[in-house]
Amino acid sequence: MTGAASGIGAGIARRFVEAGASVALFDVNGDGARSLAAELDALPIEGDVSREDDVRGAVEQTVARFGSLDVLVNNAGINLVGTVADLTAERWDRQIAVNLKGAFLFSKYAVPRMRGRGGSIVNISSVHAFVSWPGCPAYDASKAGMLALTRTMALDHGRDGIRVNAICPGYIQTPLLDAWLAAVPDREATMRQILGFHPLGRIGTPRDIAEAALFLASDAAAFISGATLVVDGAMTVAGH
Repeated sequence: MTGAASGIGAGIARRFVEAGASVALFDVNGDGARSLAAELDALPIEGDVSREDDVRGAVEQTVARFGSLDVLVNNAGINLVGTVADLTAERWDRQIAVNLKGAFLFSKYAVPRMRGRGGSIVNISSVHAFVSWPGCPAYDASKAGMLALTRTMALDHGRDGIRVNAICPGYIQTPLLDAWLAAVPDREATMRQILGFHPLGRIGTPRDIAEAALFLASDAAAFISGATLVVDGAMTVAGH
């Protein structure tokens, strides 16, 4: 589980532990990962998803601790805002490195551990893969790229018994959303606008995404691979 210290990642980790899974929590926020690991009796691993040595070591630690690697959830992500005219090349590279290269690296080292045993990889993309917001070209590109990566990995590794699927969350109540709302001129007006986007009348919770991830990782989804599951309260079909 990457990006596991808070938000969607922490929600997925909690749900997997509830279901009886042994979980490794990987995050650049080592203190956050260790705190959650103490709560869940999980394995905390501090590192950067864009650094190959960190990723290789994390997979090795996970297998050494639990004896196998059956499920990988690529959740780590950041959103560096700015138009293509405003973004520096360094910020673009960092966005792609965390959101897309990180999923590639973890999958690269997880697949050999799953090959022959079977396994499930769940990539957390975003509705930004389908609908775009001003000022988010790097984020949108990274999330759309994750869907292409998901499809190709499903083709390449299906014969290995490895299923690869993606989840596209909409607005989810997380610390990242709170931080963004705190920076807008009128938090309450913005929140009303967001709620109006959703025919269900609410935004999502980490638990909503966790339930979808658990399903895709489980034997209940044994014939599902290369799929994209949108979990957004019908926001995108409402045209938002």
